[in-house]
Amino acid sequence: MRVLALREFAYWMLRYRRNWRATVVVSVLNPLLFLLAMGAGLGRLVDRNTAPDTLHGVAFLAFFAPGLLAAATMQTAVIEASRPVFLAVRPGGSYRNATAGPLGPGDVLAGHLLYMALRIATSALCFVLVLLCFPALRTTALLWLTPAALLTGMAFAAPLAAWVATLESGQPISTVFRFVIMPMYMFSGVFFPAEQIPAALRYVVYCTPLWHGTELCRGQRPLLHAAYLGALTVAGVLVARRTYRRRLFA
Repeated sequence: MRVLALREFAYWMLRYRRNWRATVVVSVLNPLLFLLAMGAGLGRLVDRNTAPDTLHGVAFLAFFAPGLLAAATMQTAVIEASRPVFLAVRPGGSYRNATAGPLGPGDVLAGHLLYMALRIATSALCFVLVLLCFPALRTTALLWLTPAALLTGMAFAAPLAAWVATLESGQPISTVFRFVIMPMYMFSGVFFPAEQIPAALRYVVYCTPLWHGTELCRGQRPLLHAAYLGALTVAGVLVARRTYRRRLFA
């Protein structure tokens, strides 16, 4: 990464100074309320009526918490890589202003991705700190969750930024969120094992990055899932370099 990319990163950090308190509160309160309601509340009912080996052999709270972290990370990545990129790449946007000076498209991409990675990592860390409030979740596995969530988030952020940079209208973003992101949130193993989904749809779920992210956060076959998410991240960065260059030099 060129030093000039740090200027783009500094720009996004300067913007973030205006609302960092609100995002930190959301990053703490949302998982806390979800875990209390779904994990500690509904979880007791699920544990009483579910076979021990159904949820990877753990209690519902221990099954649900890593999946919720992966889903929350996906949402953070989608928020940071969708509308901000769309506005920045348009005429008069911050990308255009930056590339009018010494920064190139690769610099603005690298700087913005670095900022997205920081946002994803800090949100994941806040989530992990919330998990410490639940004695049943205080295990060494917590050390793995932040890097696993970061990789999950970047597997969404990089490809999404590459795609959003090509858009002329913001409508496709809403469509993707409604018909891709939300169904993925519901059916990618966050709330129940993907093995309970009908076989015809199960293999579609196995191809989604969120399923790989939930399994990675749960420590299931980490090398396989990390390789998948890492490959998706690298592919997203490579495609983004092309789409940014074409859009910003157009």
